[in-house]
Amino acid sequence: ANQPVKVVRKPCEEDLCLEPLCDEVVEKMKKEGIDMSQVRIGAFQRMICPKCKGGPNKERSLSVFIRENGTCGNWTCFRASCGWKGYTQPDGVSKAYQANKDAGNENGSDQEVKANQPVKVVRKLREEDLSLEPLCDELVTYFSERMISAKTLRRNNVSQRKRNDKIVIAFTYRRDEVLVGCKYMEVSKRFSQEVNTEKILYGLDDIKQARDIIIVEGEVDKLSMEEAGYRNCVSVPHGAPAKVSKKLPDKDHDKKYLYLWNCKEYLDPASRIILATDADPPGQALAEELARRLGKERCWRVKWPKKNETEFCKDANEVLMFLGPRALKEVIEGAELYPIRGLFNFKDFFPEIDSYYLGIHGDELGIPTGWKCMDGLYKVVPGELTIVTGVPNSGKSEWIDALLCNINNQCGWKFVLCSMENKVRDHARKLLEKHIKKPFFDARYGGSVERMSKDEFEEGKEWLNESFHLIRCEDDCLPSIDWVLNLAKAAVLRHGVRGLVIDPYNELDHQRPPNQTETEYVSQILTKIKRFAQHHSCHVWFVAHPRQLHNWTGAPPNMYDISGSAHFINKCDNGIVIHRNRDPDAGPVDVVQVCMKKVRNKVIGQIGDAFLTYDRITGEYKEADEAIVAKVVKQQIRQKSTSYQR
Repeated sequence: ANQPVKVVRKPCEEDLCLEPLCDEVVEKMKKEGIDMSQVRIGAFQRMICPKCKGGPNKERSLSVFIRENGTCGNWTCFRASCGWKGYTQPDGVSKAYQANKDAGNENGSDQEVKANQPVKVVRKLREEDLSLEPLCDELVTYFSERMISAKTLRRNNVSQRKRNDKIVIAFTYRRDEVLVGCKYMEVSKRFSQEVNTEKILYGLDDIKQARDIIIVEGEVDKLSMEEAGYRNCVSVPHGAPAKVSKKLPDKDHDKKYLYLWNCKEYLDPASRIILATDADPPGQALAEELARRLGKERCWRVKWPKKNETEFCKDANEVLMFLGPRALKEVIEGAELYPIRGLFNFKDFFPEIDSYYLGIHGDELGIPTGWKCMDGLYKVVPGELTIVTGVPNSGKSEWIDALLCNINNQCGWKFVLCSMENKVRDHARKLLEKHIKKPFFDARYGGSVERMSKDEFEEGKEWLNESFHLIRCEDDCLPSIDWVLNLAKAAVLRHGVRGLVIDPYNELDHQRPPNQTETEYVSQILTKIKRFAQHHSCHVWFVAHPRQLHNWTGAPPNMYDISGSAHFINKCDNGIVIHRNRDPDAGPVDVVQVCMKKVRNKVIGQIGDAFLTYDRITGEYKEADEAIVAKVVKQQIRQKSTSYQR
């Protein structure tokens, strides 16, 4: 049952009539730098790669193949640091058609012909055919200089062989002590191997029923691990890829990592697999490819130590040579869990936690609002979301503008504004009045206060341009939340803004799918905003209007009154209600009540109310006198009592 199947091909007259090499294909391959004088059709040719020049050893690492009909060709460089490959054919000929023509499908249809595809025969090796010999003294010395003992060499059946008039080192690949393959290494580290043999891991018998397995990138590294006391180690049979592949192929097409599938019964019982591949980029790419196939949840990775003050060790043998077996053992003992995207340890965030504890950034306890009566209730923290609501004409936008001006004055923060209800010129007037503390016009609302001067106006424009950026729709379309956040991201990266204002929610384009409820839609929007805030360390103020209030008594609304969904209070970090006194009997009508309805982070605030007075002339907010606050609170208690009686 295990005997190889030999496929006998019957030639026909047409097969013997080879087409001449297509001139177009020749020219295309010449343009790639391939020496066409060395190429023969129907046979693999090895030559020096025109891209990497064969590396320092001038390896003939480029494999070139021209189909027998001479109309297409492909090439691959097998040096790990290069990996250059390509395919060429005459213009207008599809690969499917060419494959069919090669397989004998004369009508050239796009259906693949699998019946005539060759069956690859796995070659079985015999010990006597390889003429292996014990290592000579010179090669034993070669290994001893790399801290590998003769005892380790004998146990792993490391031999030598005369090949191409050279004595080469032979690493025998065995399963259940039966010879499966053989890889050869010259002292100059040029590698070759027996062709058409089954691909397995080197040292496979050493991991039989092992719960912990170490995988390295070369046979010498496997021997080095044994010198450190680890026999449960195997090596991959060939080098590392130049980079991680974009897509993980299925088992039938995973040819480059076929050795993993062939050794699956040895690898499956392992609960921990330590990937000790080389420290260079190809080695790290190999670790990723192995982890993707073996399961990242059971993989660990090593961190190679420093070889000297400036360089790190590249692999296990370098650690053994420069630092000794004890250091190599410590590398394995110190292996870390292989990272899985989205899964972390607290250790991964220790630098950030340390900065938070030490207060390095200066905003760990929040940015003060500029009003002492509010700082005990609310401070601004980068990366958080604040929902602001209130009945119409309560001054929500005015209060946010005043807050931004205070923060800019204290910390120099920059902001990006998506304010759909404001004309640009009106928004500029409001911000300038708060900054300069003078009215923009000599109009009735300004009373007897002197208007801002021309010089103050010009200085204010410079401040306005440096501190604020705008997100505006240039046509009559409504902006979507994705469109707003993409522009806000550009503002963060280009201008270094620290705060985003979206005012208001109902001016956004809400085209939710027909099978999605408004509650689900609002939850999705708020999740996107919070992810943006956290990722870009940017505070977001989001204004949302309450739904129509029936039998409203004049008291401040609740966060659950926001039109659309209770998620506005459930998902935000901070919830604020802006309420303006409209009853002259309850106190001055310029009193503004700022109600903190939710504070997720106890470090920066708590639930409570703060009272400010609004200067209609300059748009400033100032702390209200205690007597005024007491009168307003007393009136609100009276209103609540009346509503309960009703």
